Amino acid sequence: MQNIDTYDFTGKKAIVRVDFNVPLNENFEITDDTRIRRAMPTLKKVLEKGGSLIIMSHLGRPKKVDPKFSLRHIVKHVSECLGAPVAFAPDCQKADEMAAALKPGEALLLENLRYYAEEEGKPRGLAEDATDEEKAAAKKAVKESQKEFTRKLASYADCYINDAFGTAHRAHASTALIAKYFPEDKMFGYLMEGEIKAIDNVLKNAQHPFTAIIGGSKVSSKLAVLENLLPKVDNLIIGGGMGYTFIKAEGGKIGDSLHEDDLIPQAQEILAKAKELGKKVYLSVQTRVTQAFDNEAPSKLVPSHEIPDGWEGMDCGPKSSEMWREVILASKTVLWNGPVGVFEMPNFAVGTLQIAKDLADATAAGAYTLVGGGDSVAAVTQMGYADKVSYVSTGGGAMLEAIEGKDLPGIAAIRD
Repeated sequence: MQNIDTYDFTGKKAIVRVDFNVPLNENFEITDDTRIRRAMPTLKKVLEKGGSLIIMSHLGRPKKVDPKFSLRHIVKHVSECLGAPVAFAPDCQKADEMAAALKPGEALLLENLRYYAEEEGKPRGLAEDATDEEKAAAKKAVKESQKEFTRKLASYADCYINDAFGTAHRAHASTALIAKYFPEDKMFGYLMEGEIKAIDNVLKNAQHPFTAIIGGSKVSSKLAVLENLLPKVDNLIIGGGMGYTFIKAEGGKIGDSLHEDDLIPQAQEILAKAKELGKKVYLSVQTRVTQAFDNEAPSKLVPSHEIPDGWEGMDCGPKSSEMWREVILASKTVLWNGPVGVFEMPNFAVGTLQIAKDLADATAAGAYTLVGGGDSVAAVTQMGYADKVSYVSTGGGAMLEAIEGKDLPGIAAIRD
């Protein structure tokens, strides 16, 4: 494993896995270029040190070649951000001549990796009634061809850089398998280094009091996160749709609010373990409820444990926000993943936006704050606080798996 700061890129070609999975509008214009901008320090470093670039990424989840998912749409913007012309290879498996022709200071962007089943290593086009034997044969075939796919990508370059934290939890050809072709010439990019350090700051080196704010719609998607965090934190704030499962587990009445009855035993176990470990769990104490899942639906505030039948929780109430704010401002480390209301509806985004403000205030007071997950990141960005918290993660799923305590394949492949 090499260090990007000390590696000699002079005259070398670097193949860099980035996450340019950016949103495009109907005119194929980029509506948020954050992921592109966050990769620029790594890409510019290679060029500044006398190297050339082969950039690879995925875009969307195409199951076949589909023009709307072509990385061709972003070439011009990548070139503008990089400050250097970027050539485009329309087939990432037939870019030999273009890669060989690269001179120091030049860059080449490969077409969408996920046009190929070999990138993910999963068979495509199987009939719905395929037998187990047919499925097994198809899986074996794509795994065998994946080796050649990976070898071809590796053949274009002298060194490999992984700077795609958003896909670090995937054992794909371009994120994990390719690294073995560069045993002495593989490294993390600056974005990956930053993400790894940020997660270590909360999971391994947290200053106390340490508070984790976990929201979102379902307990099932965050159960492993809660179980891994509980021994590490001092305070656990649980909000959003998943909070109602915990409120019901305590014997509260939640009306028609989103919840998972089958996970009530696990919720009770987490609450009991928290008490046993001396950890404090803060659920919502006041909820804004409606009788329809609609932004314009009339709403009212009720105690969170006394939601009437026919009504459902849509956002935390101001009393919940006030209680949580006190906890957040008294913390030295804060991790936030997941909204505490129906964030996609403006009238019920108030509680989530308040968390964003609280984290900015806590950061200003000296706390280390890490934000991850689509809606949480959107909230701090919408409030103009993205640069007022300590770190904003670019990887939703990858961050979740990291805070579950899992080894991410994209990280392990570089360290091995």
